[in-house]
Amino acid sequence: MSEPISDKICVGAIGGAFGVRGDVRLKSFCADPEAITDYGTLTSEDGARSFEITLTGPIKTGFSARIDGVETKEQADALNGVRLYVARDALPSLPDDEFYHTDLIGLAVFDTGGVEIGRVTAVNNHGAGDFLEIEGPGIRNTALLPFTLEAVPTVDLTAGRIIIDPPDGVLPE
Repeated sequence: MSEPISDKICVGAIGGAFGVRGDVRLKSFCADPEAITDYGTLTSEDGARSFEITLTGPIKTGFSARIDGVETKEQADALNGVRLYVARDALPSLPDDEFYHTDLIGLAVFDTGGVEIGRVTAVNNHGAGDFLEIEGPGIRNTALLPFTLEAVPTVDLTAGRIIIDPPDGVLPE
């Protein structure tokens, strides 16, 4: 069984200062990147810090943004790498064939014959669609599997498992 579904979802990350007046670089993980501001106050993973964010413009890696209370480049740089979270119940419900990446991480991976292959360790998207990163005892490094209906016909969050039918060459023979 996988870990319990988290009550927080990571929706973005701060990439340090943008300019000298306290603006930050902001990377959004939302399907609609600008929606990151639709959820109100965002928090750090532990909930100890909260952030009110206003987007100020698009930049190559996401957005430039203002955070209430951040006035200097040094304050902005101190936030470099902070991941931003929102309560799961603030997010919209997803259709049956869509999933939050955080819900896939840790799921057990089985082939169509029922043999356990490993676990999902990450979900990556480098511009060509989502890929599941899978680690397991028979996988030397990690395997990257396209997260498509053909390659991943079944995702069962309740049972904490997915069934894969990988293209040739994705997994070791």
